[in-house]
Amino acid sequence: MDGSGGGGRRREGEEDAVGVGVGVGVGVGVIRYGIVGVGMMGREHVLNLHHLREEGALVTCAFSGHRELLDSGLCDVVVISSPNMTHFEILMDVIRHPRPHHILVEKPLCTTVEDCRKVVIEAAKKRPEILVQVGLEYRYMPPVAKLIEVVQSGTLGQVKMVAIREHRFPFLVKVNNWNRFNVNSGGTLVEKCCHFFDLMRLFAAANPVRVMASGAIDVNHKDEVYDGKVPDIIDNAFVIVEFDNGSRGMLDLCMFAEGSKNEQEISVVGDIGKGEAFVPESIVRVGSRKEGRAGVVTIKAEDKRIKYDGLHHGSSYLEHLNFLSAIKARGSGAPSVSLIDGLYSVAMGVAGQLSIEKGRFITIEEVLTG
Repeated sequence: MDGSGGGGRRREGEEDAVGVGVGVGVGVGVIRYGIVGVGMMGREHVLNLHHLREEGALVTCAFSGHRELLDSGLCDVVVISSPNMTHFEILMDVIRHPRPHHILVEKPLCTTVEDCRKVVIEAAKKRPEILVQVGLEYRYMPPVAKLIEVVQSGTLGQVKMVAIREHRFPFLVKVNNWNRFNVNSGGTLVEKCCHFFDLMRLFAAANPVRVMASGAIDVNHKDEVYDGKVPDIIDNAFVIVEFDNGSRGMLDLCMFAEGSKNEQEISVVGDIGKGEAFVPESIVRVGSRKEGRAGVVTIKAEDKRIKYDGLHHGSSYLEHLNFLSAIKARGSGAPSVSLIDGLYSVAMGVAGQLSIEKGRFITIEEVLTG
């Protein structure tokens, strides 16, 4: 099979029940992959792995379901890219399978905090030999990665404020329109914005304490009906996050803003400087309070390791390259995006959704222990 997708056996609507074997163990250093779910993101993973074939990945075969894939013995790593509401069951099946398989699970880790906690406990306590990485690949976008580097170097001083704006197009159409309903996706602030909550937490180098949000369904999907139901996913929101070190984050989300030069704009302000990243313009600006506007430096962000840009500006390629390195390190290296990172990114999104519903601040403690 070539790297174009899931092969001829897939029927429409079976995105969560298809496995694609990548790299049969026929050579030294080969890491064998299986992909569960070959919709848009599943095919994206296949193509990225195809471009990593020199590192030992080859697309080879298809299965009718993830359990058949696990029982086949043909893969060492499972990539879970099925619809959000299927992640928990598949994750638990992989973790509990007699044969260990490393896991790259697409965001969000699960759609509820309760399920995320179960996965964290099950994987950490019962299968320590399994590496699990959560697909929060925005960390790897070259301008974002460069801004992370700037922040962690101390150039900006102590981070006080993180502001992230995503102005973009509406949600894409997915198999059976599963992403039109909160019960399937976890809600917009979980499905889409877990990326940004992960980045806030990373920039702040702290854990969230409480969340306040305002959002609504104002433009998109209002004239759509599926099986007699109107979509309930919000299309815009403002979210404020307070962290345990005193820093604050703010998300400005609009999903009817196609007329934007950049889809993502990130601002991190410390007590001595400010850094900004722009996607897809792929530039970073860094300045200091001392030098003012005249001292602002503009950097073109690039990563020459990227062999395939794909849907996310090369970040999925770098995500796979990083996870592959962790696997090859045979336990001496941990995945760069952990289950705890995945848990917090979902908890912050759930808190935001609850805040919109209840009209008040929601503490992370009540979400984590609720």
